Amino acid sequence: MPLYELVCISRSNITQSVMASLLKRSAETVLDRGGAVRGFVNLGRDQPLPYRMKRHMEYHTQGSFWLMHYYSNPKTTGVLMSQLKLDPRVIRCNVVKVTDKLEEMVSTGEKT
Repeated sequence: MPLYELVCISRSNITQSVMASLLKRSAETVLDRGGAVRGFVNLGRDQPLPYRMKRHMEYHTQGSFWLMHYYSNPKTTGVLMSQLKLDPRVIRCNVVKVTDKLEEMVSTGEKT
């Protein structure tokens, strides 16, 4: 399974419990379809956006940035993206394919 990185900007005015439910829902989407979540990275809450963004009929100037690394098949990525694009807590999201296989992440000299 390929390794993906989800880059997401969520609304800045949501509470920590609402943010946790958003992260949990994203992870459950991957896990329910046979994938594995590698981890989350918080890149900062209430950060200024590079430009004003419109989402769900509102303009946003600040957002919370976070990443999720996960292994899954490409169909799961499509389902995850469609769920996040409809979620009113999310301003923008994008998925980047990091590698095709785990062996490509480890260089030849580091294998055990």
